[in-house]
Amino acid sequence: MTSLLTNTAAMVALRTLSDINRGLNETNNRVSTGLRIAQASDSAAYWAIAATTSSDNGALSTVRDALALGKSTMDVVYNGLDSTRESLQQMKELLVAARQPGVDRANIQTQITGLITDMQNKASASVINEQNFLSVDSAAAGYNADKQIVASFERSSAGIAVSTITLDIDTIKLIDPAGGTPAGILDIDRTGTNATTESITGLNGTAISSLTDSAADLQTLDDYIEIVDAALVDVISASNSVGVILARVESQESFISALIDANDRAVGALIDANMEEESTRLRALQTQQQLSVESLSIANASAQNVLALFR
Repeated sequence: MTSLLTNTAAMVALRTLSDINRGLNETNNRVSTGLRIAQASDSAAYWAIAATTSSDNGALSTVRDALALGKSTMDVVYNGLDSTRESLQQMKELLVAARQPGVDRANIQTQITGLITDMQNKASASVINEQNFLSVDSAAAGYNADKQIVASFERSSAGIAVSTITLDIDTIKLIDPAGGTPAGILDIDRTGTNATTESITGLNGTAISSLTDSAADLQTLDDYIEIVDAALVDVISASNSVGVILARVESQESFISALIDANDRAVGALIDANMEEESTRLRALQTQQQLSVESLSIANASAQNVLALFR
């Protein structure tokens, strides 16, 4: 039966065309954005996971920047300590030379004074981002010996946490201009076997040039050599501590970069569109759309054929 008021074929064709248009719009959006899930309405669970992971990746990217800055800071500290180690080695050699009877100790004093000044200047100049871990005023307000480098951002069922790598600068500082406690490696008083007490910075002035070849003065020189050697051991130990932290920072940098890449891949697997599939689907939907338009046209034309019955 053909009805003028109810065109069932046209209704079916129109509904089919509407469904195809809806699918075509969805596929067009995926092709244009590259996303299979662009908003929560597309898939609430996957979108939430992807949004959270992307947020964490932003925090991890900041951690990577902090590690880079921390590495630069540790490089400056290490270079300052290494330069000090070389100067202390020269001081020890000069003091051993001063032990020789008849040597010009005034000349040796001049060289040692220059080395001490150089070490102090380098300690004061070891600054990056307004941070100096070698020349430290421990009497300053809000002073904290524990310097921390942000190392990681972690999310677990218990919540979020920020991990750090900590360096106690009281164990590596070279000088403390304010005379704080503990003193720096260069300005702390040390006592030799023969009961001579002196700091590295105290070996300037006339500490060496005033000595003679007397037995007592030679014992004093022995103590000075012992004091310098003890400071040298402390600087080597401090360099080792900083070197360990540098290695940890470099390792953590590599891990954080790999973690960011893994998270990016995970987010992509959840929400990225498969462009090969979408392009194929787009072509198919375009063809279906054309066929549906033709079908709707035929269904609408069927009512026109009724006129022929009345001619």
